[in-house]
Amino acid sequence: MPKVKSPRKGSLAFKPRKRASRIYPVIRSWPVLKDVKPLGFAGYKAGMTHVMAIDKRTNSPTAGQLMQIPVTIIDCPPLFVFGVRAYSHDHNGLKPAKDLFFKTFQKNLSRKIKVPKSYDFDSKLKEFESANSDDIKLIVHTLPEKSGLGKKKPEIFEIALGGLDVKSKIEYAKQALGKEISAKEIFKNGDWVDAVSVTTGKGFAGSIKRHGVKMLDHKEGKNRRGIGSMGQKRPGKLRWTVPLPGQLGFHTRTELNKRIILVSDKSNSATPAGGFVKYGVVPNDYIALQGSVAGPRKRLIRLRFSVRPPSLNRPLPELKTIAVESKQGV
Repeated sequence: MPKVKSPRKGSLAFKPRKRASRIYPVIRSWPVLKDVKPLGFAGYKAGMTHVMAIDKRTNSPTAGQLMQIPVTIIDCPPLFVFGVRAYSHDHNGLKPAKDLFFKTFQKNLSRKIKVPKSYDFDSKLKEFESANSDDIKLIVHTLPEKSGLGKKKPEIFEIALGGLDVKSKIEYAKQALGKEISAKEIFKNGDWVDAVSVTTGKGFAGSIKRHGVKMLDHKEGKNRRGIGSMGQKRPGKLRWTVPLPGQLGFHTRTELNKRIILVSDKSNSATPAGGFVKYGVVPNDYIALQGSVAGPRKRLIRLRFSVRPPSLNRPLPELKTIAVESKQGV
């Protein structure tokens, strides 16, 4: 009989598989919304639990029944808006034009960056308003001391603003400067979001674990967990399709269309007995996101409104209870 052949096993997607440049991600693509408000938020992954809800989908096999939905609890302390950045268009795209910072800085911000001793806010404001601006983004930092994380050093990143008019974005940014924004001001129950995070790092891995290629037969040679061939003789270089060993995990990944089951400001209402394993108590605002989210506990998860939301209008399940049983033995 002829030899049975099949395509290679294992995915070659997401090339190159290298380590992320930093432990929390950068979002380079934002959706376009008419409302003038921040297009994203961020929080710390606390852990997973489940909720009991009634299925409202009419064509579902479980329509009208009580079902269990796994959710990821994201601890969402408020974000502090300490700066605004104006962008201008050139032949290479958006380019930073002018920055404006608040007159006072948070105490723990000096743990992350060098804070200036004095800042002439009034003159900088006039320069910012006179600058040629095509887009406006908020510069925010987290307040981890208000979370259950137990750390003080904040993270700094940008959040784009919705709206079709630059002037309205500037007015919103000036009003938000020096204030805190919460998750309930941006998201609501049932919103579709994209979760951007850095996955769990697993270090250096071989071809079998990293790409899922087939293990060699015991008669192939001394190496069983390697690959059979490095490629043809000409040209004298390795092609990108060769499943080589290397870094596994700690990659920046985006999960599209995650459903927000609940946005709540009720403290400890989702914290299980004894706290989340390796995290603790969620003291304030949190977001219950349907399904799992990439990354380990305590990792900063960035959320944005979905860039490709589903075309079908799926009804949100009617939430009944959130499981608060102890997770210590899980």
